[in-house]
Amino acid sequence: MTRPSIRPRPGTDPDCLGRYSPRERIALAVSICEGRGVRMTALRRRILELLWASGRPTGAYELIEAVTRRDSRPVGPPTVYRALEFLMAQGLVSRIESLNAYVPCVHPERDHDCLFFICSRCRASVELEDPRIGGLLAEDAAVLGFVATRRTVEVEGMCAQCAEVGAA
Repeated sequence: MTRPSIRPRPGTDPDCLGRYSPRERIALAVSICEGRGVRMTALRRRILELLWASGRPTGAYELIEAVTRRDSRPVGPPTVYRALEFLMAQGLVSRIESLNAYVPCVHPERDHDCLFFICSRCRASVELEDPRIGGLLAEDAAVLGFVATRRTVEVEGMCAQCAEVGAA
């Protein structure tokens, strides 16, 4: 049986990312939390807003500094890590393990595997959705009798802009 060709959908594609303002993205996150009966606290919301505003993978300590500056009062690492854990559990944020950094999920309203392409030079990341990858991982897990609880794939290389600069 042949599989249909499925074109990967970048999480930053112009048909999607530009269509929604940061305010709409936060409203979607709040709506998702309400629908699940969990609470989007002010700190959790602020961290999600900071991640969207950053536009790049952001470390927890960068978030701590940003929240402290914005609120004019210190916030401790455990508080921020708890907020990040909540956001990840709700599918609103993903952790890029190789960078020890966090990015907002572009499509938190749908369940999908995380597939990240990460530039080793500028550290930019692009999230893709490609159901073929998830399907292959699920098949391999089934053969092994393995029950996956989270699937994240990170591909490191050089983005088009950095490759262009390097070639010049």
